Amino acid sequence: MINILMSGCNGRMGQVISNAVNERDDLRIICGVDRYEAIKNNFPVYPNFANIGESVNVVIDFSNPSALTGLLEYAVKNGVPCVLCTTGYSEEQIEEINEAAKKIAVFRSGNMSLGINLLIEISKMAAKVFGSDFDIEIVEKHHNKKIDAPSGTALMIADAISEVVDTDPEYVYDRHSVRKKRDTNEIGISSVRGGTIVGEHEVIFAGDNEVVTISHQAQSRSLFAIGALKAAVYLVDKEPGNYNMSDLLKSRY
Repeated sequence: MINILMSGCNGRMGQVISNAVNERDDLRIICGVDRYEAIKNNFPVYPNFANIGESVNVVIDFSNPSALTGLLEYAVKNGVPCVLCTTGYSEEQIEEINEAAKKIAVFRSGNMSLGINLLIEISKMAAKVFGSDFDIEIVEKHHNKKIDAPSGTALMIADAISEVVDTDPEYVYDRHSVRKKRDTNEIGISSVRGGTIVGEHEVIFAGDNEVVTISHQAQSRSLFAIGALKAAVYLVDKEPGNYNMSDLLKSRY
């Protein structure tokens, strides 16, 4: 049995993960951390990490960047690996994560969907094959309550493609502000906000007389919970270091 500490347990994704854990026999949430106490859980919930006394095998964090320091201090002190699903970290916080990864295993991804991370791997392969002969555009769609644009996942896709192309890519968000033809090194990123769209991402490779489109549609937040739990199982007993969805996917094929 793997004992999980759920950071952000009373948030939307925290509750989705709690429900997903209830459907498994090999996992249990033994305690949680959350500033909000309105939701009743079948495990103890603490306002911070200092009060935790339970024996924890792994931390899953779907909370807020402001919780990072306390989480990492607890994890390093107790030798507990962490699955970080929160986005929006500053450069200083990423350095904090890298320092912690020298002592514990840390799994970090801006999107916990296995499907979207497979899309990223396929997009990298396509970018290598097509080279500068194909223009690259990324279109992301989310619900009308999402605050940030573009999505962290769209930037993940763009960053992954940037690692494998020969040019120095320029991310272009607002084409209407500049009247000029498209440069070959551009990666266009467009955002759509509306309704209750959970998350859709499309990578377009447009060449001469042909277009290749790779797309992914999230139909429920439960898929992010499933990915987080797979990451938690994968991370237990791993050596200190930084891990991501690419590592998890490689372990499955």
